[in-house]
Amino acid sequence: MSEANEGDMWQSRTARLLGDEGVERLRSARVLVMGVGGVGSWAAEALVRSSVAHITIVDADCVAPSNINRQLMATTQTVGERKVDALRRRLLEINPSASVEALDMEYNESTAGEFALEDYDCVIDAIDSIACKALLICEATRRKVALFSSMGAALKLDPSRIRSGKFTDVTGCRLAAALRRRFKRTGVYPARRFMCVWSDEMVPNRGMDDTATSDTSMSYGKVSYNGSMCHITAIFGMTLAGMCIRHLVK
Repeated sequence: MSEANEGDMWQSRTARLLGDEGVERLRSARVLVMGVGGVGSWAAEALVRSSVAHITIVDADCVAPSNINRQLMATTQTVGERKVDALRRRLLEINPSASVEALDMEYNESTAGEFALEDYDCVIDAIDSIACKALLICEATRRKVALFSSMGAALKLDPSRIRSGKFTDVTGCRLAAALRRRFKRTGVYPARRFMCVWSDEMVPNRGMDDTATSDTSMSYGKVSYNGSMCHITAIFGMTLAGMCIRHLVK
């Protein structure tokens, strides 16, 4: 067996399912993951493990202790690191030949012009800021790029209630409701339909919020925190990755 073939063996189960043409489509695709927290980090890992070899990850936050319960690259050893740097290292451990661009920045009104969204095959939206999320959705739907968006993954416990489909079909999600209010208030709407993942479950917080003064993520501008669990955020992320993969190989 040649050295090149040995290097591709880790992709053999993917090739068995999708065929060589499917794997090649994934290898050549360019995917942008906006936000690499509890949802986006898992989406990025699933994409790289599935043979996507060109991925850009964007986040302006540092790993905080409270991230360890649900974010892929968050461990006791990575606390304080930039999230995109810690995740990039992890992704390159999976596929050292992958092209992983890590951008330590926030997608917002002042930075949106730096992103050529049309240069990507897929955009995964895992942003939790309403303003930034609405901006990305509107900008991506105006371009020829597939958009897959995460609705709110906090305050959930039941994985059986996680669903995927068009944004227009989302019910029972406070984040989706907030997006709709913003679209109506600003008069700026998505240019076309887009796919997303959501859950209509709403479990109340039972404990006190003790993260506000201890997390480095306060510098990222969050003003409130809701409880969230790894088995939910990971399913959201894996679902987004699966939607992206199906789009690329269909």
